[in-house]
Amino acid sequence: MNAATLEAALAAYVERGEKRLVEIIQDLVRIPSENTPPIGAEARCQRYVAEFLSKLSLEPDVYSPDDVPAIREHPLYFHGRNYVNRRNVGARKKGAGRKNGIGQARSLILSGHIDTVPQGSQSWTRDPFGGALEGNQLFGRGSNDMKGGVGTNLFVLEALAGLGLQLAGDLIFETVVDEEFGGANGTLAGRLRGFNADAAIISEPSFLRICPAQRGGRTAHILLETTQASGVVLGAGAATESVIDKLTLFLVKAKEFAAQRRGRVRMHDLYRSHLDPVPVSITKVFTGPWGPREPIGIPARCRIEMYWQTMPGETQQEVEDEFFSWLDSVVADSEGLFKERPQASFPMRWLPGSAIPRDEPVVSEFARCAASVLGQTPSITGIEGPCDLYVFQQGFGIPAILWGAKGGNTHGPDEYLEVDSVVKAAKALLLFVCRWCGVLGI
Repeated sequence: MNAATLEAALAAYVERGEKRLVEIIQDLVRIPSENTPPIGAEARCQRYVAEFLSKLSLEPDVYSPDDVPAIREHPLYFHGRNYVNRRNVGARKKGAGRKNGIGQARSLILSGHIDTVPQGSQSWTRDPFGGALEGNQLFGRGSNDMKGGVGTNLFVLEALAGLGLQLAGDLIFETVVDEEFGGANGTLAGRLRGFNADAAIISEPSFLRICPAQRGGRTAHILLETTQASGVVLGAGAATESVIDKLTLFLVKAKEFAAQRRGRVRMHDLYRSHLDPVPVSITKVFTGPWGPREPIGIPARCRIEMYWQTMPGETQQEVEDEFFSWLDSVVADSEGLFKERPQASFPMRWLPGSAIPRDEPVVSEFARCAASVLGQTPSITGIEGPCDLYVFQQGFGIPAILWGAKGGNTHGPDEYLEVDSVVKAAKALLLFVCRWCGVLGI
């Protein structure tokens, strides 16, 4: 079998196995694994993964992040999470350790997080954990982020066994807990556990783009208050102090903060094509309970959640210094509306931006595999949001990229995965695994 014959055999296997690929993803979606910090419910889904690996004669290592020695002292560890009954799963498919004519004897990690965001309180039109398949769309919480990717990784392992292929280099599989809500302790635990390699593919939904970079992210909770108790003021000429005036000014100033960042921040090459490389968003505004059971009143308190993204290279210190300097300027420009700086806190960990160059072998070689499947070279760009990519790249010097299928409504109701794109993603990934790790007997 030559290289062309192997590539054709891999593509044919994935096409024949589309139903099986979808079935694996549906199985995962139908097992809830919601992350609700500081706890999470990933256990049952991880049992499914461990049993899947055992059926392939692999030996799953099932372990809690807190069982890993010295993890709590590591600078990337995020304190305040509870890992009772929350375990990572890892397995190593040992390679023969010999170079071959097809590919090289290099090691590779296929990584994915098993946790999802919660179902949420918004209305779904499908069962969030039903895995409904409607035409080209597979619905359910986590279908796109990222059980589609985890299912693809499991399918690739199954394909190697089904095709009887022996790799030259080690192939490592892992599913980690607690990635959502700025977690990443599960990802850190995998590295400290020894599941490391020459490169890594993280199966986030990249929309069939190769993403060697992630933006960073910072979330702030800001409290606006007045000295007056909430309620309706009765009586002619009574002065009314409302937090709404402060909120109005704050929202205007938030737009100025966004413009300031767009003008100041040095854009990374992998983000130059993005319409807004460093977006600033107001994600929540809360002044009190809603509905006819609540009295009408003028609010005295307002809580705001503000989320902004950062470029690779920006440090936590400079990002926070810029934020507090801007917040002080809001007070200074308020003409007495603010007497002092509003209270602000950071409820989630600092997530740094991170990137590797376009000419890294894992990027260029994956691009050739994807081009062979897609018929054209895929876009090589930075992904829009933060994830755990930085743990590999910055924490452990492992060249890593994001690769996955297309979908929609991510983190929202009626989240879905596009089946035709996950088939393409699987073809490219399987081909890359064989080329990167090398296949014996070819």
